[in-house]
Amino acid sequence: MSNPIAVSRSAGLSGRALATLVALVAALTAAVVIAPPMLAANGSDRDLANRRHLMDSLHAAFVTYWRSGDRDLPPDLNRVVDYWFRFHVAKAAIAAILLVVLVALGVLLWTAFVRAGGLGLGRRAVLASAGVLVTGFTLLSFAVVLANIQGAAAPFASLLPMVTERPTDRALTGTLDQIRQLLTAGDRSTPALQAMVGDFTRYHAAFVVIAAIAAVAFISLSVLCWTRFAKAEPADRRSRRVLRWFGVLSVLLSLTAILSVVANSSVAADSPRALLGLFEGGW
Repeated sequence: MSNPIAVSRSAGLSGRALATLVALVAALTAAVVIAPPMLAANGSDRDLANRRHLMDSLHAAFVTYWRSGDRDLPPDLNRVVDYWFRFHVAKAAIAAILLVVLVALGVLLWTAFVRAGGLGLGRRAVLASAGVLVTGFTLLSFAVVLANIQGAAAPFASLLPMVTERPTDRALTGTLDQIRQLLTAGDRSTPALQAMVGDFTRYHAAFVVIAAIAAVAFISLSVLCWTRFAKAEPADRRSRRVLRWFGVLSVLLSLTAILSVVANSSVAADSPRALLGLFEGGW
């Protein structure tokens, strides 16, 4: 098996730059998982950093909200929603930093692969495999950023799937039954239900905007890749191979983003039915 350090030296890679970027990726990946609950919790909200306490607080506050008959969130539920907003902001910010580092690492690896004329087949395969792995991880990080921007745009709607998660309390199960019955009957006269439908609409409308921006970015990347592919010298096979690979990938990602725009537009246009599906376990 090829030594990664030897491969990096042979390909003209800076070992220090490579090691720094890999270390940053590892640290930021851990931070995406561990840090958001701690960063979102402050003062009296520190108990919410524990998922079980978060669930218990949400369930109790949601029942109180439903029984109040008001559209505005009561203090206990507002506290949970505010925490969840900060959670999404923290996670999106860390994931965005991770995304930047991954892009830099990917550029480093793919550039080294293109310039790896003096390397053997095995070492070029190591660089290509590392590039593919980092590209996949970059797309995952990008998806995390988008999902958490959406969650921050409508944190109450983002919490609703958690309301239906393991409802062991009789008061909560009764509340969920009432909501399902009203949605099935098409009755949205309850102020709390109107608020839920409105926030659920905003949740999916936000992703329409996010996915549309992503679609434009991927289409632009596709145009850039295919333009550079057409201009590349036929003898420069590795450059053409990388450009073609990214050109195809960006086309597929563009189509995925466009489908997301269509799907979320459809859900936003018929939020009550989609909300009923959520409360029936179809999220």
